[in-house]
Amino acid sequence: MAVACGQGGKGAQGVDSPGSIRMFPTVTPPTMMQDQQEILQFMVMHFWDAFIEPAEGTRCDSLHIAGVEAGEVEQNLASYIDLLDMMPMPQARKAVAALADKAEANEAADTSSNIFEKFASLTEKYLFDPNSPLRNEDYFQAYAERLSLSPRLDAATKDRYAYIAATSRINAVGTKAADFVFSDKNGRERNLYGIKADHILLFFSNPGCDACMEIINGLRNDAKVNQMIKDGALAVLNIYIDEDLQAWRDYMEIYPQTWYNGFDPYLAIRNDLLYNVRAIPSLYLLDSDKIVILKDAVPEKLSAILN
Repeated sequence: MAVACGQGGKGAQGVDSPGSIRMFPTVTPPTMMQDQQEILQFMVMHFWDAFIEPAEGTRCDSLHIAGVEAGEVEQNLASYIDLLDMMPMPQARKAVAALADKAEANEAADTSSNIFEKFASLTEKYLFDPNSPLRNEDYFQAYAERLSLSPRLDAATKDRYAYIAATSRINAVGTKAADFVFSDKNGRERNLYGIKADHILLFFSNPGCDACMEIINGLRNDAKVNQMIKDGALAVLNIYIDEDLQAWRDYMEIYPQTWYNGFDPYLAIRNDLLYNVRAIPSLYLLDSDKIVILKDAVPEKLSAILN
């Protein structure tokens, strides 16, 4: 049943009205603003203002969020994430936290609105789902942290978001990646910090994984990547974090010999949660000081940076 958000939901006779439908209100920077970074920051910080604030009397149902078709809202969320990717991480996280605060304030002012619950669901779908091409744990950590403190949620739900926020802090972009020991096919042990290169591509993979094979082929056939490896500008560390070592050994011929190919002999990466590997494959890009540049990166984003 279609219902209206806020006090605009009753018609002249006191009968429930379906509420109004509208297009997504786009944000426009002030005409006097010329600096591109300033414009970007304005766009990100005010992207949702006109959508969230005048939601009263608009349609709230399974197909509409604050009067806007849900599909259109999702398209704009994807555009918003693209803008976040153009910003420094601290600013992007600040913007995401501000969005959570706006959704919370909207719920406090109008409990019939569906913005708060819909955005909790959509941000998790787009930013945290391991299969999302727009996923970014560091962005969602800022949102989950706000949800973990929300008086609008029950204790169990808040605990879940608190756990997500805590585990998402592991190896966050801009922090130093956790060191770990790995063994090669001959049983020789090395560690991540012992690898010297301008950049290190940390690749968590499994034998027989189709998505892993796509990444392997993509990197193997990338002339720029091969040249970077040859010049010492890039090292690829391909790590297996599970127990079936025979399956890993059987797959050894598939892995390029110019890579570091190893397994975690102590299962510390997974069991001690040194890395929050929620799905395989998972890609991290580190600089020469082992600072995280990309975390659980989508292959397309990785390729764009490497090239």
